[in-house]
Amino acid sequence: MIFDIKKYSINDGPGIRTTVFFSGCPLSCLWCHNPESISFVPQLLHRQGRCLMCGACVEACPEGAIRLDFNTSNERTAESQNTMVPGAVLTDRQKCTRCQTCIATCYSGARQFSGREVTVQEVMEQVKREIPFYEESDGGVTFSGGEPLIQPGFLSELLVACREQEIHTAVDTSGFSNWNVFEKIRRNVDLFLYDLKLMDNARHKEVTGVPNPVILENLRKLVEYQHKVLVRIPLIPGINDDEENLVESAKFLASLPKLEGVELMGYHDIAQAKYEALSRDYKLAGTKPPTEEAMLRAAEFLKSYNLKIILR
Repeated sequence: MIFDIKKYSINDGPGIRTTVFFSGCPLSCLWCHNPESISFVPQLLHRQGRCLMCGACVEACPEGAIRLDFNTSNERTAESQNTMVPGAVLTDRQKCTRCQTCIATCYSGARQFSGREVTVQEVMEQVKREIPFYEESDGGVTFSGGEPLIQPGFLSELLVACREQEIHTAVDTSGFSNWNVFEKIRRNVDLFLYDLKLMDNARHKEVTGVPNPVILENLRKLVEYQHKVLVRIPLIPGINDDEENLVESAKFLASLPKLEGVELMGYHDIAQAKYEALSRDYKLAGTKPPTEEAMLRAAEFLKSYNLKIILR
């Protein structure tokens, strides 16, 4: 199960890359940029701003799960009568069976399903078309998500297929997995993009839904096995940008034998529209991105521990 394949990606590893986004994730981070990726089941996104209110999806839905919500208009018509105008299209997600019939009738593309089954061959057909760009830029393929480690068999086969084509591979992971999964894939991974969110275990569990000891231990093992690892820290105001967390993060990372570097990424709220399209509450509504000054201050602090910092 994947939910997207993004070509010409320049933020998911070195060079020009193709990023394959896996469906399924054991974490539920409050700031998740891809909330549609958390479930293995295809997710309906309805972007109200694109909707034409034509009602075609209402007629097409075999379960009667979609309806037009009408607002009363008090404006006087030529006949001096009140009228009823559609205000929104509402979907009963409990009734929805994800048959995707409504998608075929949505002229504006307001209704989409995220998540589809693909084969290794289907993915590789798209990947191989971009080989000239990889060779020109020292790029390759990045497997992201969701969490790619949650589908270890599929991931392993894709990594082997890329190795056969001499394509550089990167795995973007939260690290929350049994070490046996890393053993299955690590020899065919050229670079790990490894998330480090919070050092305090209780706080980590509160904002991501999972504890972090296994994440920290797996990171240490990867580095000790001399794998190339770029640690990525999303700097999120009010979540992990406090001095205590920065100190503990810096101490832990400085204790590791060798890292490719630490990428400091500023939080942004562009995914909020996805939560609305999924009919979910965005828990960090109102949270502002860190200022440039805050990013530079955090970067300088981490540098003081002799860490190579990349600002994103």
